[in-house]
Amino acid sequence: MTSTGTYHHGDLRQAVLTAALDVIRTEGPGALSLRDLARRAGVSHAAPAHHFKDRTGLLTAIATEGYELFADALADAPDLRERGVRYVRFATGHPAHFQVMFQPELCRGDDPDLVAAKLRASVELRTGVSTLPAARRGEDPRLTGTAAWSLAHGFATLLLSGNLSGAVGDRDPEEVFRSLAASMFEADGAD
Repeated sequence: MTSTGTYHHGDLRQAVLTAALDVIRTEGPGALSLRDLARRAGVSHAAPAHHFKDRTGLLTAIATEGYELFADALADAPDLRERGVRYVRFATGHPAHFQVMFQPELCRGDDPDLVAAKLRASVELRTGVSTLPAARRGEDPRLTGTAAWSLAHGFATLLLSGNLSGAVGDRDPEEVFRSLAASMFEADGAD
């Protein structure tokens, strides 16, 4: 083996993930190429395949990491509204992960690590509904959860795409979301 940078790298897996997240953030997931990421990391074009096999494997790893970070972000939130705020905060803090996580066609849906990470995040989301008083959970708490998820995901998606600039203005998006969640999930608007 030669001692050039094309064969040795301190943490190639993380370097490729970091480069991929940068590409996704600026150009979207469609712009990803293992060959380009190898060039960015200064390794041979085949090196990333040792960690990810192919582009789908890389995107699956990104989604898995995203769901783990997402579950961590939701953990220990005191109530449904704050879980929604953390949802929005996660999306704005990890926009590349967020893009990949919610495009299942990009990933291997049966990957055991991805399945486990998604399940953990789902449990954290459902836990938020259980913090509502019984009368506010509705007849089917799953539907209440779907409504809450739709509000948080829709708000985060619209915020990331720049479609809320007029509505949010210079206000803190998290405070705007808190206000929306209160109007939707708190009958009297009180905490």
